[in-house]
Amino acid sequence: MSALRERQLAVLTAAEARPALLVVDVQRSFGDPEHLAAFGLDEAALAGVAAAVERAATLVEHARATGVPVVWVELESAPDAVWHASSWLHTGEPEAQIPDAPCITGTPGAEWYRVSPAPGEARVVKRGYSGFVATELEAVLRDAGITWVTIAGLTTECCVAATAFDAVQRDWPVVIAADATAAYDVRLHDAALESLALNVGLLMPIAEIAGLWTASREEVTA
Repeated sequence: MSALRERQLAVLTAAEARPALLVVDVQRSFGDPEHLAAFGLDEAALAGVAAAVERAATLVEHARATGVPVVWVELESAPDAVWHASSWLHTGEPEAQIPDAPCITGTPGAEWYRVSPAPGEARVVKRGYSGFVATELEAVLRDAGITWVTIAGLTTECCVAATAFDAVQRDWPVVIAADATAAYDVRLHDAALESLALNVGLLMPIAEIAGLWTASREEVTA
């Protein structure tokens, strides 16, 4: 282990450290194979999404077992609202509704997929990519005294990346649960992780993250 890595991990496991887990968009529109059929994912991408969902659920269990707050970041697309810039990008018409928009409020696509919030866990509804834009996520984390965040969910290059970039720009050290994220193309997932490692935070498998949370709790109780 490099000296830099040792210093980074020491900050994350210090007695005063207060981690949180952000679960981003693990919803049917993004994770359920029935909802992904129209995207034409290959077998490797489908397997990657399924594995990421399963590992995100495991990471949630670890968080609850070690007393780490879990914050659920979920997309809701209002059926009567238009995200003009996104409509322009996808249709060329800023006023157009995007066909088959994901996670429309009140539809099955907006439901959590194979993992869900427990009573009392914070939920943050967003309308775009980042969990921080026009939401109460920053206030939730500040009020809880959070000092660093782990991010898991879907998809790596889009909502995970947008939320991670905004977290680090708000001065939280960021850990990306590299095996609990996925994109709809394995090459895109790998490229997104490379960018995140260069610019945002540390990439870790869920087993290492769980170990950090355990070490952090032991430091507090020592």
